[in-house]
Amino acid sequence: MSNNPLSHALAAMGGRDPLEKGRVSTPLELFFDLTFAISFGVAAAQFAGALAEGHVGAGLLAFGFAMFAVVWAWINFSWFASAYDTDDWVFRLVTMVQMVGVLILAMGLEPMFSSIVEGGHVDNRVMVLGYVVMRLALVFQWLRAARQDPGRRATCLKYAKYLAIAQLGWIVVIFVETSIPVMFLMAAPLFVLEMSTPGLAERRVRTPWHAHHIAERYSLLVIIALGECLLGTIEALRALVATHGWSVDTAVVGLAGTGLAFAMWWLYFILPSGQALHANRNVSYIFGYSHILVFSAIAATGAGLHVVAYYLEGHSALSEAGVVAAVAIPVAVFALALVGLYAVMVELDPLHLWMAAGFVAATAGAVLLALAQAPVALCLVIVAAAPAGMIIADEKLGHRRRQAALGRLAGHGAPGDRQA
Repeated sequence: MSNNPLSHALAAMGGRDPLEKGRVSTPLELFFDLTFAISFGVAAAQFAGALAEGHVGAGLLAFGFAMFAVVWAWINFSWFASAYDTDDWVFRLVTMVQMVGVLILAMGLEPMFSSIVEGGHVDNRVMVLGYVVMRLALVFQWLRAARQDPGRRATCLKYAKYLAIAQLGWIVVIFVETSIPVMFLMAAPLFVLEMSTPGLAERRVRTPWHAHHIAERYSLLVIIALGECLLGTIEALRALVATHGWSVDTAVVGLAGTGLAFAMWWLYFILPSGQALHANRNVSYIFGYSHILVFSAIAATGAGLHVVAYYLEGHSALSEAGVVAAVAIPVAVFALALVGLYAVMVELDPLHLWMAAGFVAATAGAVLLALAQAPVALCLVIVAAAPAGMIIADEKLGHRRRQAALGRLAGHGAPGDRQA
């Protein structure tokens, strides 16, 4: 960082202090995240449209492809910035290029979804182009870090090399127009290479990322993703008021959707990410990769609430049970992912297993009630009540168990786990 915080003159990428006090997200990082809010919104809207038209399999396939590209690019930027953010004018301009790439990717999501739903070929040219723009900008950043951080030069060069190889593959994908199965067969090894790169690059010398900064970065994107749930709730309310006017059902749907988003927010922050990452840096890969599922589940919940809006407007091909499942399943995936993350990062707590079992039972019960022709509004209330039950259990018992578990984790962490 520059010695003068008011200046953005060139600064050497020597690596940040992984134990820096008071490290928080920068205004540039927060601005960068806004482009992903747009991408989440487009992906969720397209997924909701596919589900409402009855294209469940195609919608899931396209949504998975989109969310991997969006979240993976965000993850790579965030970990790099945690280790090497200089906030000088070069870093800022390269970040702007990455933001342009995100916006290009977002523009390509609709044609990609439409082509997969139609079942011909995959029109992913614009989407992949945006992804490549983001990734090549990151290659530049790694090369700069390799030149200016001699102690981690080999690590930075490995990142640059493997990312560049993957982008060559993605460029080929842009120009090859083929069937859906063949396209995903071509993409599979590129997915593997992308996800293997951090492990391959940091096998010997690790980058100096900051545990609490990383935890904050992820929590902020969770909040941004939860905005999709609130947007889905507003869409459902708008559809209900336009169709039936203000009524008790309107209030019930509004409270259920808002309560669901709030409960998911509360559940996420039960996970002591910063403390766990600080005590054991070896769980960083699991933490980072698992959040692809967490972010996707949140965005899918927002899409499910959009599907409720389509249903209320009479524009959904799904049954009542399908509409409720569009909300219940991603919420259950979200909760189970958090339980798994807690078990890996802190410890396996039997209380959480019972909480997860009750959660799954409640969400499954909501779908079964919908099959029995129960009102969709009532089923949504049950889905929203499931995370509320987990929160109550945690407030009664979980917080004391968590405090004890963190004490054990801090005492048993290896010294090397706390160093860069």
